[in-house]
Amino acid sequence: MSQLPLFAPPSPPTWSVTELTRYLRELLESDANLQDVWVSGEVSNLSRPTSGHLYFTLKDAKAALKCVMWRNVALRQTFVLRDGEAVEVHGAISVYEAGGSYQLYADLIRPLGEGVLYQEFLRLKARLEAEGLFEASRKRAIPRWPQRIGIVTSPTGAALRDILNTLRRRYPLAQVILAPTAVQGDEAIPGIVEGLKNLNALAGADVILLARGGGSIEDLWAFNDERVARAIAASAAPVISGVGHETDFTIADFVADLRAPTPTAAAELATPHQDDLRALCADLLQRLERSGQTLLAACRWQLTNLHNRLHLRSPQARLRNDLQRLDDLSRRSSLALRHKYQLKRTQLTALEQRLAALNPLAILGRGFAVVSHLDGRLVRSVEHTHPGDRLNVRVSDGTFGVEVNPR
Repeated sequence: MSQLPLFAPPSPPTWSVTELTRYLRELLESDANLQDVWVSGEVSNLSRPTSGHLYFTLKDAKAALKCVMWRNVALRQTFVLRDGEAVEVHGAISVYEAGGSYQLYADLIRPLGEGVLYQEFLRLKARLEAEGLFEASRKRAIPRWPQRIGIVTSPTGAALRDILNTLRRRYPLAQVILAPTAVQGDEAIPGIVEGLKNLNALAGADVILLARGGGSIEDLWAFNDERVARAIAASAAPVISGVGHETDFTIADFVADLRAPTPTAAAELATPHQDDLRALCADLLQRLERSGQTLLAACRWQLTNLHNRLHLRSPQARLRNDLQRLDDLSRRSSLALRHKYQLKRTQLTALEQRLAALNPLAILGRGFAVVSHLDGRLVRSVEHTHPGDRLNVRVSDGTFGVEVNPR
């Protein structure tokens, strides 16, 4: 008779598909190595639905990996993805639960082999940055009103046409000097270096635009060369880089005094707009007129002040003052004489009145008479007359003769 075991082993749990899929997703997402991974392969089954997301498969000879790139990330992608291209894709591994498959959620795609160039780019960038070539303190200011604008670019590229159109529209006063050079290939690096040197030594440019259109990292590699970087740093004129598109960054951008996202933007940053210049000229003219009026008013005030001071010290002014004083003294003298005359006249009138009071003729007016002999002797007493004497009698209105009768 067989004996049953005392303890039966526990049976394994039963997972639902959802639970197992979620567990696998969490397991993959918790692995840091799988959340920052580069995967190389060939693109196939590329799909671009109306949502804007990218769906494709990355495969090699033995395996395939589904990939997805969301719309907001795909819009920033400069590399144009095509079926059959060998690429390197960066992203994070996770599980699409509804389909039960794991896939790579991509955030960056580059051509296969670009990674080596990118590593070289990072090494050169770190070395030049350590030397101080990217320091803001060594950046030179862009002149506000450049008279000569140098351009280092391809004479046949669209970048030159865009720059020239922008300069003609914004600031046609500037003289434009082109240093033509290849911007891609073996001749690009020495051509760019020579162009920068010539614009400084021969043309005397006030500012230099270093520009070309967009492209892959291989197309833009001449602008990641150390010789070009040092030529930019040695330039006497400030350099504005306008290389590639807005998302493209090169060593030239870091060394340049100012980085523009495009060649057209570089031309805009190098020049003022002629409308702004007109407005500035109008403002300066108004300020000049106000300053001139203020200066003229100050000069007039100063001239008036000097004139008044000179007038006060002028002999003519003293003469007029003395003439006025003479007139004043004359009036005072005349008044004094008139007063003295009036006083004397008053005194004379008083004396006349007194004299008139003592005048014997005045007594005659009251009925009295003056009797005198014919020889003029006054008759003061009857004793002085004799009968028969002829006498003169003077009354107030005349004289008549009388004869003395006997008593």
